[in-house]
Amino acid sequence: MYLSVVAPVYNEHDNLPLLYEAVKNALRDIRDWEFILVDDGSVDGSMDVLKEIANADPEHVKVVCLRRNFGQTAAIAAGVDHASGEIIVLMDADLQNDPVDIPRMVAKIEEGYDLVSGWRKNRQDNAMRRIPSQIANRLICAVTGVTLHDYGCTLKAYRREVITGFRLYGEMHRFIPAFANSVGAKIVEMPVTHHPRKFGKANYGMERTLKVILDLFTVKFLSSYSSKPIYLFGGTGLALSGISALVLLFLAVRRIFWGVSVMESPLFQMSTMIFILGFQSILMGLIAELLVRAYYESQDKKTYHVRKLINLDPKKENENSGSHP
Repeated sequence: MYLSVVAPVYNEHDNLPLLYEAVKNALRDIRDWEFILVDDGSVDGSMDVLKEIANADPEHVKVVCLRRNFGQTAAIAAGVDHASGEIIVLMDADLQNDPVDIPRMVAKIEEGYDLVSGWRKNRQDNAMRRIPSQIANRLICAVTGVTLHDYGCTLKAYRREVITGFRLYGEMHRFIPAFANSVGAKIVEMPVTHHPRKFGKANYGMERTLKVILDLFTVKFLSSYSSKPIYLFGGTGLALSGISALVLLFLAVRRIFWGVSVMESPLFQMSTMIFILGFQSILMGLIAELLVRAYYESQDKKTYHVRKLINLDPKKENENSGSHP
């Protein structure tokens, strides 16, 4: 399969027939494609519509029905797991993403990029959705170091090996560019069309911004310190120990030159507690290092990712790595 288009579906009964027709028309010049629709526990009859579409076009339409509502990230993960395309495109099912943009994104992938991220330059949402999204985008860019205008845009195209090399949890589908960047993926952003919602209502509110901020801590740790956690825990421990040493030096100087008692000052207890916390942090870093080694070695995972091989057998590389290149 050349191209897989994956769309999570939750209560999009009225949008689905129009979505299917739009995707089919947009991909009419693509040689080999499939459209994977993942019903994420819809309660409005969306599954009945999906069955009708799948029965009418079994060659292209594939449906995954989840047992209950697991959330957008889990639905995307299910779609990706069942996709067989060399290129995987993710999009929303609410008709706000325009399938017309998909061939242009595929063309960018063929130019040599690993990930093409959509940018809703003229976003057709109200200010209550745009402003929190803009704040979240700037925060994510600052923390991850991957500069994109629109992390929240689901419409993205990926080479298969970029999106299948890790698992998605929480609300982490929006952080895929950060994970891809950590393994050396070539990323480009392109403006895409964004339409106002015609039917139904948005399924996400302001609480999603809080989830994004919490997930961001996990993303930063996994992308920067997952293979060397001692840098985080040990660095924190050394910083705390340094602060403790400076406080003790201050107390010693004050005792020598001004005769102020060290033991009676609350700074002494504070510096002692800070030193203990620093020492514990270093020990946690060492334990984390042991866990990381157990993780990689027990599953025969490599600490590197290969872009391509010349005069070498890629199958052998996959067998040796025990994971996706």
